[in-house]
Amino acid sequence: MKKVMVFGTFDGLHSGHRNFFAQAAKFGNVVAVIARDSNVKKLKRKLPLKNERSRLAKVACDKNVWKALLGDREDFLKPVEKIQPDMLALGFDQKTFGIKTLQRELKKRNLAPQIFRLKSFQPKIFKSSLLRKK
Repeated sequence: MKKVMVFGTFDGLHSGHRNFFAQAAKFGNVVAVIARDSNVKKLKRKLPLKNERSRLAKVACDKNVWKALLGDREDFLKPVEKIQPDMLALGFDQKTFGIKTLQRELKKRNLAPQIFRLKSFQPKIFKSSLLRKK
């Protein structure tokens, strides 16, 4: 079975996240990498509502997630090197790196997983930043 890696903060696991895992699971065993609190703070300029251990535990319980692990504090591509997934599935709203840039960075490390973007699931409802405001 192929390994499909996904990345995210997954703060307040909701139906959008569950749909994201289900879409990825259609391609193989889902390995979910949960963002470290310190990295979320750097990227989003604020800490997530739930700490990394709590978010990891919730994601690990999802029926479509084969394996869940915390990301690296320094290098977000370390889990890709360690797990060597066949595919990387990006969320519709994950824009930190474009697919081409990500491919270049992976190529430097002699890694070449297939990279694709998954579809959104009711993004005007199930987006963590919007749900937090409610």
